[in-house]
Amino acid sequence: MTTALILLAGLAMIFINIPIAVALGAISIVAMLWIQGTNSLLGFPLVMFEGSTKFPLIAIPLFILAGAIMNTGGISRRLIDFASALLGFIRGGLAMVNVGTSLFFAEISGSAVADVAALGSILMPEMKRKGYPAPFAAAITSSSASLAIIIPPSIPMILYAAMADTSVVQLFVAGIVPGLVGGVLMMVLAWYFAVRYNWPVEHTFQLKRVWTTFKAAGLAFVLPLVILGGIFGGFMTATEGAALAVLASLLISFRYRELRWSKLRAAMVEGGVQTAVVMLLVASSALLGDFLTRAQLPQMLATLISDFTDNKFAVLALLNIFLLLIGMILHSAAAIILTVPIVMPLVMMVGIDPVHFGMIVTLNLAIGQQTPPVASVLMTACSVAKADIWEVSKANVPFVVLLFILLMLVTYVPLFPMGLVELFYR
Repeated sequence: MTTALILLAGLAMIFINIPIAVALGAISIVAMLWIQGTNSLLGFPLVMFEGSTKFPLIAIPLFILAGAIMNTGGISRRLIDFASALLGFIRGGLAMVNVGTSLFFAEISGSAVADVAALGSILMPEMKRKGYPAPFAAAITSSSASLAIIIPPSIPMILYAAMADTSVVQLFVAGIVPGLVGGVLMMVLAWYFAVRYNWPVEHTFQLKRVWTTFKAAGLAFVLPLVILGGIFGGFMTATEGAALAVLASLLISFRYRELRWSKLRAAMVEGGVQTAVVMLLVASSALLGDFLTRAQLPQMLATLISDFTDNKFAVLALLNIFLLLIGMILHSAAAIILTVPIVMPLVMMVGIDPVHFGMIVTLNLAIGQQTPPVASVLMTACSVAKADIWEVSKANVPFVVLLFILLMLVTYVPLFPMGLVELFYR
């Protein structure tokens, strides 16, 4: 009962807009003082330090910075130009360019919000100028960016791997097939709407233009090949790959001669702020995890659900409902940090592969990024597109349904996400 009251107090603090990290830390300290007394104060700094110094977490600020450098150094624009030359002759081609570029950009930045902020500022005004409705432009930009977080390297996957103590590389591999299939389905959906509403064709197909834009973006294509090839080949960890992404992005941007110190400085400051927010969340969640472990809440939850059903598919359904609801009210980083330590004992007890479950968690939170009230990625897209959130939400329904179908495939057809993992690592 005490544990339930403390957790409800934490949720109440979050709902009245107290920063999530502060809320988690406050309820954890109060709970431990209540249960163990003032002697527990001595262990708080050590718990927070150990929780926030896990090696995989270093990749987060590095991937954020790499994405910012790509945007300010002209790499993103060249990728868009190439994708437009390749797909612009198809009706709805610019919407397809939006999806394809999001998937490619995510291979470097790992962040859906960074994806929307960087690419949306270029693509959404162009889509509106070409006759696409602003709500649709914002919707497809937002949904494709959230889909892209299951494409490696993904910051939510890195966080999950740290919380669940599982392989981040195997998580990256598990995301490849669902991410690519989801991207293709989004392009098909964009084409359907373009034909239905007679949206424009960009230009006729010109092989010369494709070749010209390919040469201009040629160095950018080296980035995912080197970084992901090194990670998947076992030559480097995800954290080392993130460092290489920053170095390669800098070198390519200098080669393009478009990188400006003022923009780079702003990108570094923004990356530092985002990193500080995430790491404070991680540190405060370590306190909460320590309390939950002592209170045996994960074990009690596992027992409660196992008494109700021991069917793995039924447990997966319950976990999906739980994660979808959590994703609607918490940002992805906070949701992973708060929920994964609670549900992992149950996941292991019913025999769910932690890598498979990581994909389920990531996709649930991708859907949560599109569903108000929090909807961090959707809100960013609306802000960039200057579109009403409810109009964008209506336009976004088909894409959210598509993400949900993808979630069901990932949940109940384990071979879909785990085939490559089984082939290469087991």
